[in-house]
Amino acid sequence: MKKPQVVIVGRPNVGKSSLVNRLAAKRVAVVEEHRGVTRDRKAVEVEWNGVSFDVVDTGGWLEAGDELETKVSQQADAALSSADLVLLVVDVTTGMVDEDSHAARWALRSGRPVLLVVNKVDDTLHEASAWEFLSLGAGDPHCISALHGRGAGDLLDEIVTRLGDLVEERPMESIEEDGALRVAIVGRPNVGKSTLFNQLIGEERSVVHDMPGTTRDAIDTLVETDEGLIRFIDTAGMRRRAKTEAGLETYAVLRSLDALDRADIAVLVIDATVGATGQDQRLAERISAAGCPSLVVLNKWELIPTEERDHVLATVGDRLAFLGDAPVIKTTATSGRGVHRILPALATAAADYVKRVPTGALNRAIRDLQVKQPAPTGKIRYAVQGATEPPTFTLFIAGKLPPTYLRYVERSLRERFELGSTPIRVRVRVD
Repeated sequence: MKKPQVVIVGRPNVGKSSLVNRLAAKRVAVVEEHRGVTRDRKAVEVEWNGVSFDVVDTGGWLEAGDELETKVSQQADAALSSADLVLLVVDVTTGMVDEDSHAARWALRSGRPVLLVVNKVDDTLHEASAWEFLSLGAGDPHCISALHGRGAGDLLDEIVTRLGDLVEERPMESIEEDGALRVAIVGRPNVGKSTLFNQLIGEERSVVHDMPGTTRDAIDTLVETDEGLIRFIDTAGMRRRAKTEAGLETYAVLRSLDALDRADIAVLVIDATVGATGQDQRLAERISAAGCPSLVVLNKWELIPTEERDHVLATVGDRLAFLGDAPVIKTTATSGRGVHRILPALATAAADYVKRVPTGALNRAIRDLQVKQPAPTGKIRYAVQGATEPPTFTLFIAGKLPPTYLRYVERSLRERFELGSTPIRVRVRVD
């Protein structure tokens, strides 16, 4: 079962994401001084006095507006429905406004326990002003300065008290110990990453909108699949540095790169109607540097005329050579067509990544490949597999082997032991 869920709500720009960062004691949520930064809901593990629970950041309560704001509110509603405790956040520096009243009624109607948190109380002078929020009907105010940490410890104490026996009734789980396969979904903005993400997990967990940069943070979702437990990580679209806005978007890209570094497998999503671009090449190089297996998903495939499809595939193969033999899966995420091929491909890539070759079989393969194609200089005496994740082979040689021959060795080992598209490292030691 999941840890207790503490959901943070309130009107925009009252400091909800700053509060998440303060409670987690690290910067895990994107923070900017304008409304609408948080769009998806994001769960962050928090531990206080030996008690573990999840704090869920949301876009809060938004008045009916455009399609994007409606979807943001739907994400907040979904988080609220599973909350064990709701933190209703207000801003003491602006005082109570109509949006606070609407947000309070919305939170209280959920039937969940609500704790009133008055933010930006930086000194005792502001504490007196906090009592005007009593009229919201959400109980006594708990004053805090999320930015400076004032009152954070007292608030955490109150949260643990409100959760009560709930934290003892539910077994705790850790992201690092759940054994899930970590899959990062990366790509340029507006290629359909979030739509694909929602198709894979079976619900609208990420906000989907036809606006580049809709996803601002890396969103993790744990899913039980036929292929086992998988933690999908939806990331912000990554653009060229010259086109990246300072501050907000730069931080979002850094979060995406961090998600890539902690992933077991990367799924690179490409807009088939555009083809592989220079930025896709740079992302492929970044994935290669991370050393994890990868899949290439050509999204919006149904929009490609039949006579142009071979050219698109050839272009992808040429421009994404960094990814070696990574499988290319053609999908249309909006309809779900082709998405069912992704999970089996992930399972195969994960199995290849941890494959270990017996030493005897490895050296028979080394003998056979040298008989078939002797090295122009030098000779491989024997080989061992020193590590997995990725499979790493050490060749003990006499003399010197040219780089072209080492590539031949790598290709031969990949084919002999059916290592598919997983990265392989071949190291050389002079015996």
